[in-house]
Amino acid sequence: MSAQIEEATAGGPASRTGKGAAPPPRRGPGRLTGGVPYLLLLPAAAVTVLLLGWTLLKSALLSFQTLGPRQLIQHLTEWTGADNYTEQLGSSEFWGVTGRSVAFTAANVVLVMAIGSFTGLLLARLGKKLRLLLSLGLVLAWAMPVVAATTVFQWLFDQRFGVVNHVLDQLGWHSMAGYSWTSGQFSTFFVITVLLVWQSVPFVAINLYAATTTIPKELYEAASLDGAGTWKQFTSVTFPFLKPFFLATTFLEVIWIFKSFTQVFAINEGGPDRLTETLPVYAFQEGFGSQHFGMGAAISILTIVILLALTAYYLRLVLKQEEDEL
Repeated sequence: MSAQIEEATAGGPASRTGKGAAPPPRRGPGRLTGGVPYLLLLPAAAVTVLLLGWTLLKSALLSFQTLGPRQLIQHLTEWTGADNYTEQLGSSEFWGVTGRSVAFTAANVVLVMAIGSFTGLLLARLGKKLRLLLSLGLVLAWAMPVVAATTVFQWLFDQRFGVVNHVLDQLGWHSMAGYSWTSGQFSTFFVITVLLVWQSVPFVAINLYAATTTIPKELYEAASLDGAGTWKQFTSVTFPFLKPFFLATTFLEVIWIFKSFTQVFAINEGGPDRLTETLPVYAFQEGFGSQHFGMGAAISILTIVILLALTAYYLRLVLKQEEDEL
């Protein structure tokens, strides 16, 4: 028996290795070598290129053309070079929509991250039953389809039959009884913001709660022994430990809010007077509304360029953080 134990701990009998060392790795047919992993990835890569890359290429080619009703009827292809880009980059309307989109995205992301982080930390402190109940509510809100959620909010803020106006009227704010939330720029943006925050908070909260479960409890115990309160524990333990999570989640929310189309368009189609158009809605209105599809494609490509710039900035932050940790 002792000989068998010694043989097992030594990696096998000496006769297998020749000098008592570990046996060499086997090179059987089950071992993936060479280009096999790349061949396994090839189908998924091909589908991705086909569905995304080809569409992006067609949009890029279309952005260098003039394509309207006449060209569609006569099957003409009129190349205009970079005229669509030049016109948009020199247009005050484009830069106004871009600035509006950036401000709209920043306000929404700040609210989503603040409320979502608070909700996630609350989940970590609640009891099991309350945590399950709140998690269920968050998941249901998150799982609701975008169009269905937008329709519900249209009803909530309806001028004549909306629940919000009725509640405000019952609370004594009688001037809100027939208030039209979509008649002004800021009130329309308020409705859209409430909708987007309501849809985004569950993602941040649930992921933050999951991330807090990975923090060693010994860190909180040490901070408590040092006399740290709740806020001090958050700033000295929770936030530094979860900083990569906050960076990644904030970046994902920036992309999701910046490219949101359904909520903005469905609430009031970018109105009133096109004052609530963001870049995706602006591209749609210029392309399909004005039937200038080449111009709409150019705006879409410029939107992608802006998102790529944001992505590059995020990757720079991540790389800098990794260098600081090293």
